[in-house]
Amino acid sequence: MIVPMRKYAFLAHCDDYERFLEQLHQLGVLHVQERREKGEGEELNELLWKEKEVASAIRLLEGRKAEAAESAYDVDGQELAGRIMALQDKREDTEQLLNAQNRQLGELAPWGDFSLDTLKKLEEAGWKVRLFTTTTRKFDPSWKGQHYLWPISSVPPLMYFALAHRVGEEPGIDAEEVSWPAQSPAVLRAARDRSLARLEEIGEELDGYAARYLPLLREALLKIQEKVDWKRVFANTDEVADGRVMVLEGFVPTSREQGLRAYLDGADVVYFSEQPVPEDHPPVLLKNGRFSRLFEPISKLFALPAYQELDLTPFFAPFFMLFFGFCLGDAGYGLAVLLGATLYKRKASAELKPIITLAQLLGLSTILMGAFTGTVFGLNLLEAQYAWLGNVRSFMIDSNQAFNFALILGVVQILFGLCVQAGNRVRQYGWVYAIPIMGWILLLLSILDLALLKLTGQVSTYTAWAGVAMIVLFSDPKANIFSRLGKGLWDLYGITGFFGDLLSYIRLFALGISSAILGFVVNDIALQIKGAAPVIGPILFVIFLIIGHGANLLISALGSFVHPMRLTFVEFYKNAGFLGGGKAYTPFASRLNKENHKNEK
Repeated sequence: MIVPMRKYAFLAHCDDYERFLEQLHQLGVLHVQERREKGEGEELNELLWKEKEVASAIRLLEGRKAEAAESAYDVDGQELAGRIMALQDKREDTEQLLNAQNRQLGELAPWGDFSLDTLKKLEEAGWKVRLFTTTTRKFDPSWKGQHYLWPISSVPPLMYFALAHRVGEEPGIDAEEVSWPAQSPAVLRAARDRSLARLEEIGEELDGYAARYLPLLREALLKIQEKVDWKRVFANTDEVADGRVMVLEGFVPTSREQGLRAYLDGADVVYFSEQPVPEDHPPVLLKNGRFSRLFEPISKLFALPAYQELDLTPFFAPFFMLFFGFCLGDAGYGLAVLLGATLYKRKASAELKPIITLAQLLGLSTILMGAFTGTVFGLNLLEAQYAWLGNVRSFMIDSNQAFNFALILGVVQILFGLCVQAGNRVRQYGWVYAIPIMGWILLLLSILDLALLKLTGQVSTYTAWAGVAMIVLFSDPKANIFSRLGKGLWDLYGITGFFGDLLSYIRLFALGISSAILGFVVNDIALQIKGAAPVIGPILFVIFLIIGHGANLLISALGSFVHPMRLTFVEFYKNAGFLGGGKAYTPFASRLNKENHKNEK
C-alpha cells in the first residue's frame, strides 16, 4: 500500500530559518517539495560533481581487495577521491597504450625479430633491405634466383619475405611493399613490459586505497550528499515580505506526523497542513506486509506508482511467484534453489536477507509446480516406468494440460487486473468511471462462456451486449453522448489487445517445457557417456550431470525471472490501469546518523 501523506507549508522569519531547518533535519520526516522552475545554481552543480567523483571512486575501490581499514585518517576524502580518479585515468591511458603495443606486435609477428640499427648500417654500406608480402599463389620461386630474397614466414594465404638490393636499384617484382616500422619488436616488447608493470603498480596502489580508505570515502560521500540536501532545501525556499519571511512546503507521512506536530506546537513557526491533491505530486512511500515487501525490489525496477494509484505489489506478488515456478518447472531445480538460498542466508548480510528469502519462496514455488507437471531433474514422472508412484501421478498434468493451464492463468490475471483497475477508479473518481471497466469484465466473461464454458446458455449473449453498452455509453462520463459513442466504439477495438495479452501467457508453458526438454537431453547424453567406458564412464556421468543441470538451471532461472516480469509489467500493469511516475519519499534527514544506525544493527 501507499502511505498517506500530509502536505505542510511553513512560514518562518529569516533570522530563525536556519535553526528551524536544523530541527527539521533532526526530525527527518519532511520531504521537501521541489520547485522545478528554479535552477540548481553553480554551487550546487559543483557539489553534485564532487558527489559523482567520490561515488565513482567508491565503486572503483569496492571491486578490489579491501581487507582492513584505518581507524584514523590524515587525508581529506574529497581530495583522496580526486587522486583515485586521476590514478584511474592513468590506468585507462596505460591500457590503451598496451592495446596499441599488442596490436603493433601482432602486426610485426610475421616478420620475426630484426634490428633497425643493423638495417641502417647496411644502408650506409650501399645495401637496402625491403619487406614485401604477396599471396602464396602469386609468389614466383624464380625470384630467389634473380634477387637476394629470403622468405620469412607464411600465414595462408599470405607470404612474407625480405629482399636486399643495391641502393638506387629497383627489383621490379609484383608484390606489395610493407614499410619498416618505427620500432623493432624487441623495443616494443620492452615498452609493453613497462606498460604491464605500470598497470600492476596502479592496481597495487588502488588495492592499498581500497584496504585503507573505503570507510573514509563513504563518509565523505554522505557529507557531500548532506550538503546537497541543504542546498536543495534553500533552492526550494520562497522569500516573501522583502526577504524577511521564508516559505517552505513539503510532505510528511501521516504515520510520522506526531513528532513534527509536537515540535511545531512549541516552535515560533507558522504552518498550515492539508490533504495533498494529485497536482501536488506527493512522494510515494510503500508499506507492505512481510510477504509483499519481498517483491518491492521487482516493482521498483519498473516504476513507482503515482501517489493517487494503488500499489500493485501485493496484487502481482502471488502471480509472479507462481509464474516463476511454472517457467522453471522442475522440482529438482526448485530444491537446488531452496537449499542453496537457505545455506547462503546464514552468511548473508542484513541487506541481502530479504532477497535470499525471495529466492527461497521462488524455489518453493518451483518445487510445487515441478511436482504438479511431473518433472524432476529432467525426468518425466508421467512415463510408464514411474508407474510405481501410483495415485500420486493423478495429481500431475501432461504437456497439453500445462498449455491449457497457462492460458487459464492468463485469463485469471487479466480479469483480476481489470477488477483492480475498476476498484482503483471507484476509489479515485467514483463508481461512474468504473462502469466501462466493469463492462469489459462482463463482456470477456460472456465471450468465455459462449466460446468454452457454455454454463449460462443464452444469458451470456445478453450479458455480452450489456457489457458492450457499458463500454460505449460510459467511455467518458464527462463528454456528451456523441463523444461517448465515438470514443466507446473506438475502445471496443481494444478487444483484440486482450486476445494478444492472453497469447503472451503461452510463454509460461514454452519456458517450462524447454527447461524440461533440456534437462532430458542432459540426462540422455550423461547415460551415453556412462555406457561408453566401464571405469571412467560413471565418473564422467556424474560430472556431466552436475555441469549440465547446473548450466540448465542458470539459463532457465534467468528466463524464469525475466518473462514473469514481462507479463507483470506489460500485461498485468496495463490491464490494472497502472500509470506510474511516482517519486520516492526522501526525507530531509541526517544521512550520517542513518548510516551509523544501520551499521549498529
